Amino acid sequence: MSALLWLAAAIVLTVAEMFGGELVLLMLAGGALAAAGVDFVFEPPLWVDGVVFALVSVLLLVAVRPIARRHMLNRPAVLMNTEALEGRPAVVTEQVDATDGRVKIDGDVWSARAMDPSQVLEPGTHVTVVEIDGATAVVWRA
Repeated sequence: MSALLWLAAAIVLTVAEMFGGELVLLMLAGGALAAAGVDFVFEPPLWVDGVVFALVSVLLLVAVRPIARRHMLNRPAVLMNTEALEGRPAVVTEQVDATDGRVKIDGDVWSARAMDPSQVLEPGTHVTVVEIDGATAVVWRA
């Protein structure tokens, strides 16, 4: 019967972890799951379940949590939207100067302006996108 209580505690701790995200409650849920398993297989006294819960929880907190947090915090950055366009090559489709123009970036036509106000880029020129300013690509001759 206490195996079901440990299992319920593991479920409650796992659900509570979803709201916190610090991985502490998840490690405690792992300890509760271990205690449920020990209780289900061996049916020891309640204090043994408590010791198993405490040992496994502390082991998970000390050994697993730092590694898991490191992986959570140091995931590779995936550039999205306009950030992904910075540094990409483009081709001028309409003359680009300091105020106006058009470039093709990965098959999409963008309004563009030259990063250097003195540059005038003719159609067919290969350029690099330096930044996206609103809906305008700021480009530099490659």
